[in-house]
Amino acid sequence: MRKKVLTTAIAASLFTLPLSALANTTTVDSSVESKVTVSTNQHSWVTTKAFLEKAVTELTYQHGSDFMRKAVIDEWLKGITFENMDVQVTQEQVALVLLNELGVKKEGQSYKETAAKLGIFDGIPTNRITVSESELEVIFDNFKKVENKEIDNAGVKELSVEDFMKNPGNLAYQLSPDGNYISYAAAWENRLNIFVQKMNSEEEPVRVTNLTDRDIAGFIWKDDSILYLKDNGGDENYHIYTSTFNGGTEKDLTPYENVVAYPIDILKDAKDEILIMMNKEDATVFDVYKLNVKTGETKLVAKNPGNIQSWLSDSNGQVRMAVASDGVVGEVLYRESEEAEFKPFITIEAGDTVTPIAFSQDNKSIYMLSNKKRDKVELVQYNLEGKEKVILSNPNVDISNAIYSSTKDKILFGVYMTDKGHYEFLDSDFEKVFNKVKDKLGVSESEFGIGDYNKDMTKFIVNVSSDKVYGKYYYYDSVTDTLTELAELASWLDPNDMAEMNSISYEARDGLTIHGYLTLPENKVAENLPLVVIPHGGPWARDMWGFNPEVQLLANRGYAVLQVNFRSSTGYGRAFMDAGNKQWGLKIQDDITDGVQWAIDQGIANPEKIGIYGGSFGGYAALAGITFTPDLYAAAVDYVGVSNIFTLLETIPAYWETQRNMFYERVGHPEKDKELLTAVSPVFHVDKIKTPLFVAQGANDPRVNKQESDQIVEALRARGVDVEYMVKDNEGHGFMNEENRIEFYNAMVKFFDTHLK
Repeated sequence: MRKKVLTTAIAASLFTLPLSALANTTTVDSSVESKVTVSTNQHSWVTTKAFLEKAVTELTYQHGSDFMRKAVIDEWLKGITFENMDVQVTQEQVALVLLNELGVKKEGQSYKETAAKLGIFDGIPTNRITVSESELEVIFDNFKKVENKEIDNAGVKELSVEDFMKNPGNLAYQLSPDGNYISYAAAWENRLNIFVQKMNSEEEPVRVTNLTDRDIAGFIWKDDSILYLKDNGGDENYHIYTSTFNGGTEKDLTPYENVVAYPIDILKDAKDEILIMMNKEDATVFDVYKLNVKTGETKLVAKNPGNIQSWLSDSNGQVRMAVASDGVVGEVLYRESEEAEFKPFITIEAGDTVTPIAFSQDNKSIYMLSNKKRDKVELVQYNLEGKEKVILSNPNVDISNAIYSSTKDKILFGVYMTDKGHYEFLDSDFEKVFNKVKDKLGVSESEFGIGDYNKDMTKFIVNVSSDKVYGKYYYYDSVTDTLTELAELASWLDPNDMAEMNSISYEARDGLTIHGYLTLPENKVAENLPLVVIPHGGPWARDMWGFNPEVQLLANRGYAVLQVNFRSSTGYGRAFMDAGNKQWGLKIQDDITDGVQWAIDQGIANPEKIGIYGGSFGGYAALAGITFTPDLYAAAVDYVGVSNIFTLLETIPAYWETQRNMFYERVGHPEKDKELLTAVSPVFHVDKIKTPLFVAQGANDPRVNKQESDQIVEALRARGVDVEYMVKDNEGHGFMNEENRIEFYNAMVKFFDTHLK
C-alpha cells in the first residue's frame, strides 16, 4: 500500500485541462460526457468532490474533506476553480489524476485507455462514462499494485551512521557588516570552529577560533570582531567570547562562574559596544548590560525587578520595552527613555503570546507577534498609545516569525508553517530578489531561504535544503547578478538514496485533527514495515518538513518513521496548544498512540514491530508509551527524557524560575495536582514496563537532570529488568560532540535492529 504525497509541482500538472472542463466534462473523451448529473440509483455513482476527497486520502495520507478543500483547491490548484463539484466524476478524469500521479503520459486517444493498459481499470467495465463507489475501490487497489511494480523492495544501499551523524561540512555562512568578508563554521579537531575568508579572493580561509572541547553554539559579527557563544560540557552556561580575524586572540568577555550571557542588540552605531543580558547578580533573572567587546568592560543598563523575561531596545539602542510575567499572566512594559520608569503597555492574560520584535526607526511604533484576543498568532504593529494594527495573519496556523530591516524600516516578510514553510512578503524589492534567485536555482519556496545580507542589501547568503537534501549555501551579488556556490552539506549523501518526508493527518480519538510526517524507506513497498515513532521535544515545539539526519538514518535502515504534532505543539493556534495542558501521559500520549494505530490501520506498519524514540519531552513520551501502552511497543529509546515530573519541577534551571507558573499551568502543580502527576510519571509504574529499553543521558544536563534517567534505570534494574544505559560526562541536554553522537546513534540503530527486525 504505497502512497505518495502530491507535491505542488505534480498537483499543478494533474489536470492538463481547465478545471471547469473536469467539473463539467465538456471535452475530455467525448462530448457525450458533458454535464452528467448526479444519479441516485443503486450503483452510488461518485461525484467529483467525493473522488477528490478519496484521492487525497489514498494518495497523500491526509485526513478529512476539510483538508482536501484547503490543500487541493486553495494550494495545490491555486488559480483554478471547480465550477461544480457535485457532478459525477468520469473514468477519464480518474485516469487523468492517477496517470499524472504515476508520471505517465497519455498514449493513444484517452487517459482511460492508457490507464487500462497499465492495469488500473482491471475488472472495471470501461464502456461507460462514470464510476461507482465500489468500482473506485477496485481502481485504487489496482493503482497501488501498478505503483508497487516499480519497486523491487530491495531498499537502498546501507550507509554508515557516521555518514549521517558526522559534522556535515561548512555551514552557518554570514557576511561581515561591510560585505567584504564571509564567515562560517567548520570542523577542526572534530569541533565546529569559525573561519573567515575575504570575498572574491584566492586567499585561503583563516581559522579564528581554537576550540577543541566543544562546538561553538552560535556567532555574530561586531565591526571587525566575531563574537561567539560556548558552554562547558553541555551545562548551557553560555559565555560570550570574542575573536578577530586580523591576528587578535580569543577572549571570554563574560568570565563569571555559573552565569549565562546572550547578546540582545549589536548596536550598529556604537563602536565596540553591544547590549547583552546576563544573570550575574541573580541567577533567576537577566539584567541588561552594555559590553565592550575589546576590553570586556560591562555597564548596567536595566535592572531586572524579578519578573522580566525579555527586553527590547529601540532603534537607538536604548532599552525601552520589556515583557514581565509570572509564567502565565503579565504585561508588556514601555518607557519613554532609559531614565524613565517602565509603565504597563499591554496586558498579557493566560494563553496569550505577545512577542515584541522591533521598534520602527522613528521609535513611534513597535512590531510584535501576538495572539491576544484571538486563536492564531499574527504579526501586528502597535503605536505608542497601544493601538493595534494587524499586518499579517493566516487562518489555519500561526505566523511563526517576521524579519525586520532597519535599512528599509519595514518588515521584509513573515513566515508561517503548514505542512511546509511559506513566506508572506511585505517588501516588493526583497521579494523580487528572493524569487529571482529561487528561480535561478530551480527550487520551491519551501526549499529556499535568504540567510544573511549586507547593510545596503546588495549581497546575500542564500541556502537550499529539502527533505532529501541536507543543504547548500550560495553567495548572490544582486549588482552583478552572479550566483556562486559556497558549500554543500554532507556531499557524500546522494539525495536519490534519501527518503521522502510525507505530510500526514489523522483524526485523534476525540475528533481533533493531528498533523505530522511519515517518512518511508526508499525502494521498499510501504506494507507491514517496522516503524519507529519519534515524538518531538518541548512539548511546546513542533516537527517541521526538511532534512532530518536521524530520520534519514532510520529510513536508510528500512524503518518507516512517524512524527506527529500532538496537541500542545506550537504553530496551530492557542486552542490546540491549550488542549495539551495537564495532558502529559494522557491525551497527548493518546495522540501519539492514535498515530501509531493509524499507521497500522493503513497497512504501513507491522503491529509487532513498533518502536518509539524521543528526546527531552519525547523521551518522556517514550517512557509513557511503554508504561501506559505496554503491548504497543517492541522497543523504546529514552534520550535525556523525564521519568518523574515531581523531580523535573524541583530541578529546573534557576533562570527558568520566572517560567515556573507556566509549568504548573501546562504540566501540573506538585501539590495541587499531586495525584495527576503521580499517575502520569513513569517511574511510579515501572511494574507495567516490559518493553526493552535503551536510555541515554548527558551528565551535565541542566533541563532534565541526570537523576531523571537514573531513577527509571535503577527502578527497572531493581525488578531484574536489564536496561541499556549510556551516560556521557561531557554532555548536557543532548549529545553535541561528534564522537558522542556517532556512538549514540550506532547503539540506537543496533538496539532497534535487535528488537524490531
